[in-house]
Amino acid sequence: MAKLTVTMPDDFIQKCASLGSNTDAIMGAVLKAGGEIILEKARSNLRAVIGLNTKYESRSTGELASSLGLSPPRVDRNGNHDIKIGFAEPHSGGVSNAKLASIIEHGKHGQLAKPFMKPAQSAAKSACIEAMKAKLESEVQGL
Repeated sequence: MAKLTVTMPDDFIQKCASLGSNTDAIMGAVLKAGGEIILEKARSNLRAVIGLNTKYESRSTGELASSLGLSPPRVDRNGNHDIKIGFAEPHSGGVSNAKLASIIEHGKHGQLAKPFMKPAQSAAKSACIEAMKAKLESEVQGL
C-alpha cells in the first residue's frame, strides 16, 4: 500500500500557534470591524427616520443618534465572543435612550413604527461579513 505524508509549512504552523495565544484580541478586533459597519448604517437609518411623518414638528436634538455606540468586545460564559450595538444612558429628557429607540423601532399607540435597527442589520450584513473577513486576514498576516 502506498503511503503519503503531508506536512504543513512551518510559517503556517507558527501562525496557528500564535493565533491560539492571541485569539481574544484578534476576535475583538474582528468583531469591532464588523460592528462599526452596522453601527454606521443604524445611525444613518435613525437620523433618517427621526421626525419622519410626524403629526407635530420634530423636537429632536440629535442626542439619541449620538448615544448609539458599540460595547467593548467580550467573551460570554459559554466562551462565545460578542459585541453589542446599543444606546448609552442617560438621556437628558428623563426617559432612557433605550426606551426612546424602542418606541421609534416598534411604535406605540398612535405612533407608527419606524424601524432602523433591523433594516440596518439586513442591509449591512454582507458588508459586515466582508469587513470581518478582511480584518481577520490582516490580523493573521500580521502574526
